Amino acid sequence: MNAISKEIDRSPIAPGPDATRLKALNDWVAEVAVLTGPDRIQWCDGSDAENKSLIDGMLADGTLLKLNEQTHPNSFLHRSDPDDVARVEHLTFVCTAQEDDAGPNNHWLAPAEAHARMDALFKGCMAGRTMYVIPYCMGPIDSPLSRCGVEITDSPYVVANMRLMTRMGAPALARIEREGTFVKGLHSTGELDPERRFIMHFPEELTIKSFGSGYGGNALLGKKCHALRIASHQARGEGWLAEHMLILGVENPQGETHYIAAAFPSACGKTNLAMLIPPQGYRDAGWKVWTVGDDICWMRPGEDGRLYAINPEAGFFGVAPGTSSKSNPNALACLQRDAIFTNVGVTADNQPWWEGLDNGQQPATDWRGEPYDPAKRPAAHPNSRFTVSAKACPSYSPEAENPAGVPISAIVFGGRRASLVPLVFEARDWTHGVLVGASMGSETTAAAAGAVGVMRRDPMAMKPFCGYNFADYFAHWLSFDTPGANLPKVFHVNWFRKGDDGKFLWPGFGDNIRVIEWMIGRVTGSARAVETPIGALPGEDDLDLDGLELTGEARAKLFGYERDGWHAELQAIGDYLRDYGPRMPRGLLDEQERIVRSLG
Repeated sequence: MNAISKEIDRSPIAPGPDATRLKALNDWVAEVAVLTGPDRIQWCDGSDAENKSLIDGMLADGTLLKLNEQTHPNSFLHRSDPDDVARVEHLTFVCTAQEDDAGPNNHWLAPAEAHARMDALFKGCMAGRTMYVIPYCMGPIDSPLSRCGVEITDSPYVVANMRLMTRMGAPALARIEREGTFVKGLHSTGELDPERRFIMHFPEELTIKSFGSGYGGNALLGKKCHALRIASHQARGEGWLAEHMLILGVENPQGETHYIAAAFPSACGKTNLAMLIPPQGYRDAGWKVWTVGDDICWMRPGEDGRLYAINPEAGFFGVAPGTSSKSNPNALACLQRDAIFTNVGVTADNQPWWEGLDNGQQPATDWRGEPYDPAKRPAAHPNSRFTVSAKACPSYSPEAENPAGVPISAIVFGGRRASLVPLVFEARDWTHGVLVGASMGSETTAAAAGAVGVMRRDPMAMKPFCGYNFADYFAHWLSFDTPGANLPKVFHVNWFRKGDDGKFLWPGFGDNIRVIEWMIGRVTGSARAVETPIGALPGEDDLDLDGLELTGEARAKLFGYERDGWHAELQAIGDYLRDYGPRMPRGLLDEQERIVRSLG
């Protein structure tokens, strides 16, 4: 380890056995050490021995609690501060030289002011602490689509999670040294004071600064901060897409596998869809689903004009409540060992527990560590999480490590809409598909701080994550439609349509394979559809509904469209798009106006 003196005028740290040959990285680490004043510096190599040492330290100081070794070996519980349980979008900034480049979809601060504000918070904040230097790779270590970063943090909890979520340690450092470039991420939990909490992004500098939070998306800087906010900016300049999407492979009875990327807002079923298990009849017929990723997708055009995708993450940071043997048996199977749970309840014999878990157990202690009282609070926080390696998933696809990525046949957008939006429809072409994604609406969930159940526009499920002006982002999407491009078909789904009684009309979960089968049929040209002004819808006979009992109301609302309601929706979409001003691409406005005319 590198020890540094505690005088204020510390000199830069000389490269040592734990440092790096890359001068730019050494210099940055030294600069941060002078600013933050740690007692020691640890360069993380990602080894088992290092991880065990970190875990043992956190068990000793109470940062982690060991769970039942018989039922959940090598698994741990972390309880975060009660005021630090979700992303804080109102404290998340994109700091570009020009405010218009950040766009109205982001909170903006001038870079010089943002750096000054953050550096004042960071000054001396690691006194008495260890400063961890985490080199990591987003994506397969040898993939040309991958990008690397280094996170500096004072949280061993962050190190343990980054080890599960990224390719972290010596191999990543070797790639960083070869390439000479990396995203800089500086994080400190600070005092966990909500009044001293900010997450600042400097996309033009490939830099992230996060202070005052230990929560996943605010502290695991490889995740939303790098893989979406910074990477979306990189992707625009380099001709690819960084998206808030799951990736799954669907193998049909003929042995052909189609890969689908799907964008849903957080807590709207991405993980459930990524790990879908088809109903028994489909399994008997030979259908299989393979999990490539459950949250983030980086796509780049290949030589054949198709989009090829990688999952830049190596693990799952999933929402625990609602995960059950019915909703997601594959996720539940992942969590039987080698997992970190955050803000869940525990049973009397120290097993993790959350609302919706159907294992016959009952909680004894809630997520705050107090005796469980359902009148006081739920056992698990609504945004409680699990972190686990993707390779633990029974449906894990070995193609997740393919350096070339997987070819995408279809892109799916969707959200929570209790009314109006049918079960599934297909966009008529790429431009229409971009409009469908750009105008996505969804009811808010507990994944972000604020009110739950409020309908808001969430384009491509990227509202909290796009690192630049949405108008420019939509233009970037449109730019992929070039001569020779063989782009995926685009669909929209809504698993959450409700009937007049307030209950869901579609069973969802494994039965969503019925919708995916129709999509693949549309890709291959074997499935029929009914053309409507909003897109191509399946007729009731175009989906395999064998074994499902759907009421007349369900069939009408799931497979029909309401002309008057959609006319009002498209008018609202036009107003939304025009709010972005002159940067909004004319092609998207023309498409919106075309649909309005076709609706009469």
